[in-house]
Amino acid sequence: MTTTWLIVGLGNPGPRYAATRHNIGQMVVDELADRRGERFREHKAGARVVETRLRPGGDRMVLAKPNSYMNTSGTPVAALARFYSVEPGNVIVVHDELDIPFDSIRMKIGGGHGGHNGVRDIARTLTTPDFLRVRAGIGRPPGRQDPADWVLAPFGSVELKTLPIFISDAADAVEQLVDDGLLAAQQRHHSR
Repeated sequence: MTTTWLIVGLGNPGPRYAATRHNIGQMVVDELADRRGERFREHKAGARVVETRLRPGGDRMVLAKPNSYMNTSGTPVAALARFYSVEPGNVIVVHDELDIPFDSIRMKIGGGHGGHNGVRDIARTLTTPDFLRVRAGIGRPPGRQDPADWVLAPFGSVELKTLPIFISDAADAVEQLVDDGLLAAQQRHHSR
């Protein structure tokens, strides 16, 4: 019996935001689609999706990028969860995290939103915070820079050197989360 997973990469739509820190979640699901040679298509839920499998005959993965802005991510996520009959425990949200250093990955299920408006809105529309999160660390802004400006800025030149490896590692974490469960994925990826 296979399971269906809804894997959502958070970000903001359009080319203006594509390369920003806030869009790392979408970069990770792009990597997952690229690994399978798949292209995103429009879905009536207000998102772009790829329907694929972890491996032939393996669990089904619905990769999704909401067309909405970050603060209203919940509506398309809840609509996709209903459409594909995915319970909140099988929803994986990949998002940026200010309180984790750049190039670090942390995973958890449930908990608070930590000020992340996309996570807050998803918890509201799913009516539970008990979904899986793959938190891609972007670190805090230097000095007194406003965090809102920091997350909407492109990655710096030093970060860009390791960004492809970071995105690949986060995609590996998602795959292991689906394949082996939360504890095994945490043990491998939290210690690197």
